[in-house]
Amino acid sequence: MANHKSALKRIRQTKVKTERNRYYRTRIKNVVKAVTNATSKDEAQAAFKEANKYLHKMVTKGIMKKQTVSRKVSRLSAFVKKIEA
Repeated sequence: MANHKSALKRIRQTKVKTERNRYYRTRIKNVVKAVTNATSKDEAQAAFKEANKYLHKMVTKGIMKKQTVSRKVSRLSAFVKKIEA
């Protein structure tokens, strides 16, 4: 265990950030899964709209990189278009 004040503070900060990031990662997985598990065209479009909004929100918060979100959205969009066809 650390003895310096700054090291103890860093440990506390890391715990908070870890919990926050765990929440975001789980939420990202769930919104993506909602699109891929959609059974109807309308359900897939609604889930895609929510996923797109949430993923871009993660970019503004600095949780994910812009290119990563762009790639995920592109793949989800292709999936939704495939359901429509």
